Amino acid sequence: MFYSIGFAVILVLYGIIIGSFLNVCIYRLPKKENIVTTRSHCMHCGYQLRWYDLIPLFSWLALGGKCRSCKTNISVQYPVIEALNGVLYLIIFWRCGVCVETLLYCLMASALLALSVIDFRTFEIPVGFNIFIAGLGLVRVLTDLSNWKEYAVGVFVISVPLYMIYIITKGRGIGGGDIKLMAASGLLLGWQCNILAFIMGCIIGSAVHLLRMRLTKANHVLAMGPYLSIGIYICALWGTQMLEWYLSLYR
Repeated sequence: MFYSIGFAVILVLYGIIIGSFLNVCIYRLPKKENIVTTRSHCMHCGYQLRWYDLIPLFSWLALGGKCRSCKTNISVQYPVIEALNGVLYLIIFWRCGVCVETLLYCLMASALLALSVIDFRTFEIPVGFNIFIAGLGLVRVLTDLSNWKEYAVGVFVISVPLYMIYIITKGRGIGGGDIKLMAASGLLLGWQCNILAFIMGCIIGSAVHLLRMRLTKANHVLAMGPYLSIGIYICALWGTQMLEWYLSLYR
């Protein structure tokens, strides 16, 4: 028990730290800025942050959410992304325990979180995230070689129909990033869970966006990345059980 608690604490801390890096990606990638060599700085005054300004969660709280130099408010996004990434890791550990899937799904969750925020703001999914998720999928296949066909079919089962829609609508019906995301997630989840993830993402996206359009007058154009990501995350953890429950209704 103590071993599990200790592992969970370490995993959450890693999640929070990686969440700090996700904030860098979310801010810099849409601007084509380097995420490795450029030093962290205040976006308002250019103050270069010291190491003690970069402690995840703590630094933001200690500074009262303001820049140490110019006292400009620092977006609450930073601690929220850090904390949320840690929570996503904890849920995965609670569901999967200590195993290869936990590592793969934690990395997947971080990629999904970052691409969701970027897509929500810019309507674009940086291709690097899809390549990263596909790489996780390749590792998943290697750990489950006896079922490799499930993952191979998963690459095409959703992405091919979406690509046909993309061609027919000349890019107005679906985004290229969404197609690549579903291809990458299919390699990680397998074809059955990938179909379920897509259906869930569409349902959640439709419901949420209709509410946004009604309550906040949001544009009718829908960024699907965040909602597909929710479906992928849920189905990675519970998709198999959900499918088994559904199929049991017809036995």
